[in-house]
Amino acid sequence: MEELIEKARTLIEALPYIQTFRGKTFVIKYGGNAMIDEALKAGFAQDVVLLRYIGINPVIVHGGGPQIGKTMERMGKKPTFISGQRVTDKETMDIVEMVLGGKVNKEIVNLINRSGGTAVGLTGKDGGLIQAKKLTMKKTSEETGATEIIDIGLVGEVTEIRPGALTALDEGGFIPVIAPVGVGEHGETYNINADLVAGAVAGALRAEKLILLTDQVGILDNAKNLIPSLNKQKVEHMIKTGTVSGGMLPKTKSCFDALEAGCAKVHIIDGRIPHALLLEIFTREGIGTEITLA
Repeated sequence: MEELIEKARTLIEALPYIQTFRGKTFVIKYGGNAMIDEALKAGFAQDVVLLRYIGINPVIVHGGGPQIGKTMERMGKKPTFISGQRVTDKETMDIVEMVLGGKVNKEIVNLINRSGGTAVGLTGKDGGLIQAKKLTMKKTSEETGATEIIDIGLVGEVTEIRPGALTALDEGGFIPVIAPVGVGEHGETYNINADLVAGAVAGALRAEKLILLTDQVGILDNAKNLIPSLNKQKVEHMIKTGTVSGGMLPKTKSCFDALEAGCAKVHIIDGRIPHALLLEIFTREGIGTEITLA
């Protein structure tokens, strides 16, 4: 009986959050191990469907780097990276679009639909959703100290989000699942970092929350302890001191982009934890790092 009562307490604890967030939009960046482990994939889909059923509007932006790499290798093409960015020539871009917009996107859509949701997959080309331009990558020469421009091909950055398609899908009761492929001014196709796309989408929709699923517990201090709550100024200081570095940098940039454009809060959470979304959203303690503007 006590176990049943505890379940009731859990539901009651979630009630005020359900009341607060009903009708609000959550943008969720889906990536890392949560996209690979079968049990975590199923749990993620269930979480997303539950959010929609209780009146929250989830918008999913997904990555797919490992899947792209495996497909390239099977096709006899070796992946190349410069400063963490995939060098993307025309052939590689065709593979990226095929894997992200085709295989990975449709797998996620199918997973959500099998769990009782109604998901629709799209890329940045659909409805002109993600407008982009070529990413300019700069590097300081070790020999001369001069700034060099590095050409990494068809890698882009977001210039504008046109959310008309997302609004129409939301009004129709659908869950959008977005592959981070953008379109340029002259119809060029660009491969874009999924974290940065998620931040731009959250800002354009003025989402209540941007939630980044990662393979880390959140942002850690110098002693490797989780920091439950931070503001933009504190994160910027941690970047300057090197406490935040590497793969966390594009994630924090996406956080800043979203917050500055009107997203209320950002959460960086560990997607390796089963039902991480529900634990972060509907419990007092949460499981990751919450970031606010001020």
